[in-house]
Amino acid sequence: MDTVTATATIVEEVLGVRDLRKIYGGTAVVDGISFSIQRGECYALLGPNGAGKTTTLRCCLGLTQPDGGTIHLVGEPVPREARRARIRVGVVPQIDNLDPDFTVSENLVVYGRYYGLADHEVKQRLPELLEFASLAHKRTARIGELSGGMKRRLILARALVNDPDLIFMDEPTTGLDPQARHLIWERLKALLARGKTILLTTHFMDEAERLADRLAVIDRGRMIAEGRPRDLIRKHIEPQVIEIYGDGARTWAEAVGRPLVPRMEASGETVFCYAYEPAALLNALEASPGLRYLHRPANLEDLFLKLTGREMRDES
Repeated sequence: MDTVTATATIVEEVLGVRDLRKIYGGTAVVDGISFSIQRGECYALLGPNGAGKTTTLRCCLGLTQPDGGTIHLVGEPVPREARRARIRVGVVPQIDNLDPDFTVSENLVVYGRYYGLADHEVKQRLPELLEFASLAHKRTARIGELSGGMKRRLILARALVNDPDLIFMDEPTTGLDPQARHLIWERLKALLARGKTILLTTHFMDEAERLADRLAVIDRGRMIAEGRPRDLIRKHIEPQVIEIYGDGARTWAEAVGRPLVPRMEASGETVFCYAYEPAALLNALEASPGLRYLHRPANLEDLFLKLTGREMRDES
């Protein structure tokens, strides 16, 4: 590879992870994960609780020492040059960690000091940041006066104080109502349109499907699938899903439905039927007026549940 091509490749890869490993108590919580994120894309890490997502993010930021593999963050080797790399990175954590003693504007100014930014530099950017977060009318408000959605938007604006190349977003819309989630999504799409790069973890499959250019599904420390959302759905899931629910759904599905579809799963009172040609099953359901059902195309949640299972996982 010539020098010009090599340089272009380095610039385009904002985060490169190769064979990342982390072991706790003899158990590999991250077991050979590799991925690459290119400039301007949104890449999502999906997985059940305890899959290794947060540990992977902490290793990428240089906050946790890996036991193997290599990480290059905005061109810098991590953890050796993690501090230098983090100057060009923004972080939206799971938990709101705003300072309640400061106003909205003061939170942004003080945070800028962690990046070595002078107060006047951040103050020059305040109108833009507050407008982006739809918080210009709250600039002098204390944190306790903000709603949950406002706090999340402020944390997002705070992550942009240093004009980062890459933004780590660890479950950015957890705990928000639908209206607040949609507003956050609009802001994230605006960032991507401006050429920013996002690494996203989320438990909301619709969020990943809306935002992610590519995603990886990880479970028990290993990557089990990677690709574009729609490509992965087409590869792993039958295209049509019929959900049958209510009293008698399981009995009917076993007796009548099972021969009509290639795959069927039950969870609680709902039976999920996966099909390429659903007409026969739909006709049978129409002839059984006591049953309720929903017919829809396959989505990312179907993919996630097929790859990782439906059993509950404890928090870790």
